[in-house]
Amino acid sequence: MRMLSASVLLGLMLVGCSSPTTSYYKLSSEPIPVMAETDNTIRLMVGPVSVPGGMDRPQLVVQSSGNQAQVFEYNRWSGSLKSEIARVIGASLARDLGTPNVWNFAESTQTNFDYQIFIEVQNLESNPGDSVLVDVLWTIKPGNSKRKPTDKNTNSSSVSGMNSKTKMGRSLVRESVAGTSVDALVAAQSRAFSKVGMEITQSIRD
Repeated sequence: MRMLSASVLLGLMLVGCSSPTTSYYKLSSEPIPVMAETDNTIRLMVGPVSVPGGMDRPQLVVQSSGNQAQVFEYNRWSGSLKSEIARVIGASLARDLGTPNVWNFAESTQTNFDYQIFIEVQNLESNPGDSVLVDVLWTIKPGNSKRKPTDKNTNSSSVSGMNSKTKMGRSLVRESVAGTSVDALVAAQSRAFSKVGMEITQSIRD
C-alpha cells in the first residue's frame, strides 16, 4: 500500500509540474473573392517586411504605450510575424484592387511583377482591453515587369501615374480591442494591418 500510494503521489506531482499548453495564433483577414487571372491585372510583391527587433520572435510580444514589454511564452505565432503582416496586407490589396496576382516576398519565387511594396513597422503598441496602434512606413517601387507603362494590358484605373515613380507613405492606425483575451488582441492587430493595406491601395490608385 505504501508503494502504491507513493506511485500515485509521484504521478500527481508530475502532472502538476507539466508545462502549460502552447497556443498558436495568426493574423486574420477578410476572405478574398474568387477572381480570374487576366493579363490586365496589376501584379504586386509585398515585402520584405521589417518589425522592431524586440518583436521579431516566435512569441507574441505585448508592448504598451509605456516602457514595458511582455513576452507571452506560451502564445506564439503559427509562422513569423513578418510573414503574417505581409499576408494580411497582401490580402487587403488583392481584395480592394481586384487582382489575384499578389505575392508574399518571404514565400514566393515570383520575379515578374509591376510593383514591390516594402513594409517597415515602426511601432506596434498593444493594450489588452483597450486598443492597438500600428505605425507603418511603406514604399511602393516599380518592379521588373516586362510590360511597358503604355502597354494596353496595364490596368490604368489601378496604376494611373505610377509606372515610373516611387511612392512613400506612412500609416498610423488605431483599432479598439474588444476584450482582454489574446484572441481579441490579435483580431485588433489584424484589422489594423488590413487598414494599412487599404491606405496603400488608395496610394496605388491615386
